[in-house]
Amino acid sequence: MNAYLLCVLVLAAGTYAFRLAGPLLHGRVELPFRVQELLAVGATVLLVALLATGALTEGQGFAGWARPLGVLVGGVLAWRRAPFAFVVLGAAGATALLRLVGVS
Repeated sequence: MNAYLLCVLVLAAGTYAFRLAGPLLHGRVELPFRVQELLAVGATVLLVALLATGALTEGQGFAGWARPLGVLVGGVLAWRRAPFAFVVLGAAGATALLRLVGVS
């Protein structure tokens, strides 16, 4: 068995155990309210960090101004509670228009 297959099997077993722990421990383990708050904030911070790296970088460098401005348009549309399809199309359209006029 090569090292890659072993790594995949170990990660699969860990993922299965992690997902199985939820139903098995439901109702048996009670997290303090402060820990629940920190977990919610941590998830938000993780999602914002993922959004920032996806919007601002490409490869090893800056993605250019068109992509972050398109993400900004999508964020404003989402904040204004536009339907999801409009958010996606608005962000993509803004990015495409900016690239069309020469903003990279």
